[in-house]
Amino acid sequence: MSSLVQHAHASRYGTEVLRELSPQHRELRRAIPEVYRGFGELSKAAFAPGALDRKTKELIALAIGVVEGCDGCIASHGQAAARAGATRQEAAEAIGVTFLMHGGPATIHGARAYEAFCEFADAVDADVTPV
Repeated sequence: MSSLVQHAHASRYGTEVLRELSPQHRELRRAIPEVYRGFGELSKAAFAPGALDRKTKELIALAIGVVEGCDGCIASHGQAAARAGATRQEAAEAIGVTFLMHGGPATIHGARAYEAFCEFADAVDADVTPV
C-alpha cells in the first residue's frame, strides 16, 4: 500500500499553519527587512551541509519545534525534513526523543509534528507542493 493511501486520513494541519503564518510574516518582513535578511543568512548557514546533512538538521529543528511548542516551526521544519528525504520512521524517532527530553507536553506537540510531517511526506511522495 502506498504511503499516500496509508496516510490519506492525515489532516492539512501543517499546510494550514504555514498558510496562516504567511501573510503575518510578509507584513513583518516589510517592516524589518534587514532583520529577515539576517535571519535568512543564519538559516542558510545553519542548514548548510557539513558533518550533518540537511535532513538530519531539519529533523533536529523539527524536534526543537516540538519541545518549544512552536506550530510554525513544526510545520516549516516538518515540510523541509520531508523534502530533504526524511522518512516517517526517522521523523517519529526524532519526535520520540522529545518525549524523553520534554515529557508530557512533547507528546501533544509531537503528535502534531508527526501529523504535519506525514502530510508533507505524502506531498513529496505524490510530487506535489501543498503550500
